[in-house]
Amino acid sequence: MAMPVAEIVTAVSNKEEYQEKLFNIPFTPYLREMQKYALENDVPIIQSEGLSFLLAMISIIRPKRILEIGAAIGYSSSFMALNSDAIIDTIERNSKMIEECKKNHKAQGLENRINLIEGDALKTFDYVKDNKYDLIFIDAAKAQYTRFFELYSPLLNDRGLILSDNLYFHDMLFEPVKEQGLKGLCRKINRYNNWLMDNKEYETHIFRIGDGIGVSVRRNK
Repeated sequence: MAMPVAEIVTAVSNKEEYQEKLFNIPFTPYLREMQKYALENDVPIIQSEGLSFLLAMISIIRPKRILEIGAAIGYSSSFMALNSDAIIDTIERNSKMIEECKKNHKAQGLENRINLIEGDALKTFDYVKDNKYDLIFIDAAKAQYTRFFELYSPLLNDRGLILSDNLYFHDMLFEPVKEQGLKGLCRKINRYNNWLMDNKEYETHIFRIGDGIGVSVRRNK
């Protein structure tokens, strides 16, 4: 029997709670605390909608090895490890973030499955150059996305995926930006988006999910 209209309206009156339920994110109490810490300390973490999409991709391709460029406090890498059997290599250069990341991985018993590589991702290629990845997740310095992609994409398996987060950059690409630094960053992100779409080796689809996520896969040779 169809639900009466009044009941439907009541059921979805709290939009945030309803969306959170539909995202179906398997939070643990510890991950909730990590999310709270990030929000209170202005730590950039993946939005819940984007996280739901990321976990959906993981459940589909079932990666054996994942590379994450941009660990921050270990929020997304923790989710990926807890919801897959993959070994994860994650790169972070910020010393404060590195300490938080180590603490969070250890507290969840994940330090043996997540390899934290300390340093600038443009200088740490030699640490992972002998690995092959089913998934590469780019979520670090936005101005360097093209260089990250070019540097690490040769390590992707033929049927693997490269996910790039924050491609809409809080919708700033679609409105006038006065602050000079942000304006320059928006130009670089827009340039990266266009570079992805024109790439002859990879086919990319950019989704209006979370803060904008690009999914790139190698074209058939």
